[in-house]
Amino acid sequence: MDARAVLEEFQGRGMVKHLEALQRIADDNGGNRASGTSGFEESARYVEEQLRAAGYTPVRQTFTFRGEGKNRKQVKSFNILADTEGSAGNTVVVGGHLDSVREGPGINDNASGVAAMLEIAAWLKDSGITPVNRVRFAFWGAEEDGLYGSQHYVDELSRAEKAQTAANLNVDMLASPNGVRSIHDGNGSDFKQAGPSGSKQIEEVFFRFFEENSLPAETTPFDGGSDYEAFLQAGIPAGGLFSGDVKTKTKAQMQAYGGVAGKDLDSCYHEACDTISNTNAELLKDMSAALAYATATYALAPRG
Repeated sequence: MDARAVLEEFQGRGMVKHLEALQRIADDNGGNRASGTSGFEESARYVEEQLRAAGYTPVRQTFTFRGEGKNRKQVKSFNILADTEGSAGNTVVVGGHLDSVREGPGINDNASGVAAMLEIAAWLKDSGITPVNRVRFAFWGAEEDGLYGSQHYVDELSRAEKAQTAANLNVDMLASPNGVRSIHDGNGSDFKQAGPSGSKQIEEVFFRFFEENSLPAETTPFDGGSDYEAFLQAGIPAGGLFSGDVKTKTKAQMQAYGGVAGKDLDSCYHEACDTISNTNAELLKDMSAALAYATATYALAPRG
């Protein structure tokens, strides 16, 4: 897989059109796309339509979780799963959460990840890549409520299915307006918390993409704050991409990535202002291409 060719391809792909669609859905549904709301349902229908148009057969995996408030009523939600062909014995789960917080539309967090996944799903079909190993695109529900969708997915896997999951590639915020290119620290060399065996290789694939395109990148810890957590706890190799939230950009990061030192990577994190104007379209192209490269690398990896 030619990393430079993948980056060039994703310079012209339509991630922004998906951001615009999900922004419109939030605008039409009280300003958010939270699990259990009409905004989430309409977001799901949009994702399903895009997947079907690309030649996939999406399915919903339903679950319930306890909502907030005094009564903590049960809330119904679901994940959307869509598979390529290829061996189920070496499945790579490419996952990102579809829901937003109730406070805002969640366009960086995480319509940006959803947009990348939709374009990668279409790209695999458009490019004629025939996966040796099955890719499962997983759009999680209720991440913002407590990582419930991804946890339900992992809980439902049999012991054999867990063993047959080669990797989880997680995307959660890919277009932070003052963002960075960060990769989860699979081997724990920087943050002393390694993922299961195989996580180092995921980190290396992402770094290879950025290095071959002369793009700076750095590591970020597994801090338990996204949908990779259930996979890590189940012993499944995991990794992924993150462009930053409330941490302040350092001078070194400004020199590497541009932007403004001393300002949050995403000052609208979990706020009503997390709109399409709160995104960095160029960063989204880089991160989407990196995810595409890693997805194809695992899809085409020799069996065994």
